[in-house]
Amino acid sequence: MATAIITGASQGIGACTAKRLAKDGFDVAINHYPSDSDAQKALEVAEECRALGVRAECYSADVSDFAQCEQMVKKIKEDFGAIDGLVNNAGITKDTLLARMKESDYDAVIAVNQKSVFNMMKHVCNVMMRQRHGRIVNVSSMAGLYGNAGQVNYSASKAAIIGMTKTVAKEFGSRNITCNAVAPGFIHTPMTDVLSDELKNKMLELVALKRYGEPEEIASVISFLLSDSASYITGQVIEISGGLSM
Repeated sequence: MATAIITGASQGIGACTAKRLAKDGFDVAINHYPSDSDAQKALEVAEECRALGVRAECYSADVSDFAQCEQMVKKIKEDFGAIDGLVNNAGITKDTLLARMKESDYDAVIAVNQKSVFNMMKHVCNVMMRQRHGRIVNVSSMAGLYGNAGQVNYSASKAAIIGMTKTVAKEFGSRNITCNAVAPGFIHTPMTDVLSDELKNKMLELVALKRYGEPEEIASVISFLLSDSASYITGQVIEISGGLSM
């Protein structure tokens, strides 16, 4: 049975991805931020995955920290024997206009959203190279493709992920490792739930389908990209936005 790591999998898109992968027959390694609340949420996700007949284990690590990622990947490899898929989903926002943005808020978003992708790919690709097989999916954003006012830090982190995805696809393709990205638009998650109704309605005016996407709709595409059905797809960025960019 194939094993996949999902970072930031205690809630939102990460949690839905873990459950979708479990439904599709993957054993799952559920990463969560080191806090009591995130740990409890991750345990609940793991229980739902186990109910689907797969193995699911939780791993506490701050994925913006290189050493913590190294130790986590080592432990997952020991526990599962192989790492077939990696979903880099962990992310945060600290939104404000550039003129008001603190350096610390810029650095924090880059560290969690973008540096974590480097950390995880660096360690997981070492495992996948020895296996001569692997599938990586990085969660970018429409903000990384088109920018978004008030999100210069978030947009920068998500744009960087796209460049990293294409580079890793080129570097590791000969080892049978694919690397793709998904770029969600406006999705129902804890991040969007805190927005005002006025802002939500303004955003939806830009979406052709006139609704928010659901985390499950992102998870289904990620599962496809990790499957054998996507074995000849690499270096691609798939927009999942309900027609936001048209």
